[in-house]
Amino acid sequence: MIFAIKVEVRDPVRKIFVFDAQKTMYGGKQIAQGDRIYLFASENEGGPGLIARGLVTSAKAIARQTPRVSIVVKRTAHVKRRLGRGELKPFSNWNDGRPETELNFKFYRQATNKIVGISGEAAAFLRESF
Repeated sequence: MIFAIKVEVRDPVRKIFVFDAQKTMYGGKQIAQGDRIYLFASENEGGPGLIARGLVTSAKAIARQTPRVSIVVKRTAHVKRRLGRGELKPFSNWNDGRPETELNFKFYRQATNKIVGISGEAAAFLRESF
């Protein structure tokens, strides 16, 4: 499975990111070491949206009623084109099957930061930004 995370990122040029006790939705709790992940710097905290692609080097589930996971991510690529809330907002026909709509739904319909599982189509769409 491929994942994406929307989270506050204080230093977007880091090579290693540590994210503690992150909320999970849409299969995000299945994240594991070795998985690919796309990093979105949350616009709620002043970030620009998609900033990097990476590899999960560590993942640890935290026992709670609401599933949370702590992960460490090694950056493998820098984004080359902007992709955030503004670019995804027009894609709001929830049943159109487009990868842009999937990302808009999972990240921006409910504005909380989270780790989500994404489809192969959404991952292929995100790869175009690198």
